Amino acid sequence: MPKEKERESQRVSFERPLSAQMMAIDGTWRRPCVVKDVSESDATLRVETSIEGLALTEFFLLLSSTGLAYRRCQLDRVNGDELEVSFLRQKARKRSSRETPA
Repeated sequence: MPKEKERESQRVSFERPLSAQMMAIDGTWRRPCVVKDVSESDATLRVETSIEGLALTEFFLLLSSTGLAYRRCQLDRVNGDELEVSFLRQKARKRSSRETPA
């Protein structure tokens, strides 16, 4: 299957976009946005306010109002009020001897 078709088949598009917040890694700014579609590795967001002057190389996408559901993102492309972002994965932590199953 070509990569484009494979990518589309694993993507979820929302009939009504999902409300979310973009937040700086250090918490210095926050902006409302909506999630138009999402896959395991990336998403398309639509911003509701200006993003001019914000450091968007890395930020958090907050998916819940309590902040318990979030993804660390990196900006891939801007197209008007739409942002294409990819999700950054944490490196796996090494297991300590205390965490090793007996």
